[in-house]
Amino acid sequence: MKKYYFLLLLSFGLIGCSSLELEAVPSSEQEAQRILSLGLSHEENLIEAKKLRSDHLVTVVTLQLTNARDEKIQLELDQVEANQYASEVMIINDGYKFKSLQISETLNNSVLDTETDSIKYYIEGIKDTNTGNVEHKLHLSLFYNSKKSRDYVSAIFCDQWNNCDENTLEVNPLSVIASKCTQNSCQFNEIMDINLSDKLLQTTLEKGFSMRLKSKNKTNQIKLSKAYLMGYLDIAR
Repeated sequence: MKKYYFLLLLSFGLIGCSSLELEAVPSSEQEAQRILSLGLSHEENLIEAKKLRSDHLVTVVTLQLTNARDEKIQLELDQVEANQYASEVMIINDGYKFKSLQISETLNNSVLDTETDSIKYYIEGIKDTNTGNVEHKLHLSLFYNSKKSRDYVSAIFCDQWNNCDENTLEVNPLSVIASKCTQNSCQFNEIMDINLSDKLLQTTLEKGFSMRLKSKNKTNQIKLSKAYLMGYLDIAR
């Protein structure tokens, strides 16, 4: 009898446990988004984070709130810079051709590299009169000292961690000018362009992009900033 009574109580206990609903525990991302949605200042957000149920969750959410604040500040700075670049974009042929501001940079490719190159570049876009689609070209003018021209042939894209894509883009050579030649070297100005699709620029807009220019004996790396692309694409659309 006692055994039967014990089994009966155990059965009721199991039924009661099975009827309980487990409450979902919000993740740190959900907690951070909940606090951000309150529309508070960053300092007030951190106060809200301190009310969370564990020290670990407080630490993680605080970090996420700080990152969100920093990203917002950077976005505002990028937008100001992008507006300046946009104001420098030339609109030609009644809005069917666009030319970005030309940028000049010195390239130091590695600590051990004794050669110093310089480069000028800009993006040019041409809108199809029938479809309205815009195709872009990155125009490059590279200056360097060498015994002979390098004759760049390809380029690859790299991300912010310097991981580079396996797919290569073809470099279109336009001209090579040699000047100030001595017995050992000449100063070369190698002019080229690279076709860039509108889709490619749109997909790299979030971070900007780095590109490695490759010749047989030399590799140069250039970076187009997010703000530069934002400003150009804001007009070339």
